[in-house]
Amino acid sequence: MFERNLLTFNPGWDQDARPLVAFTDVRELQRELRARGGSFQETADEGTTGPAYFIVVDLDGNPILVDQHV
Repeated sequence: MFERNLLTFNPGWDQDARPLVAFTDVRELQRELRARGGSFQETADEGTTGPAYFIVVDLDGNPILVDQHV
């Protein structure tokens, strides 16, 4: 059986989960990936601000969670 890996990225946090002053918002990242033909399982509501997430799928079928907590 083929296993999938889940990769996670957290815009707005540093490697120790401390908030960053400047970062690219998850909705902007989603727009950029969509413009490049990204395949999404779930999308963030682009009419909101603050915490949100989306899940995009890589070419091998692995889900990538982009999860913004700030």
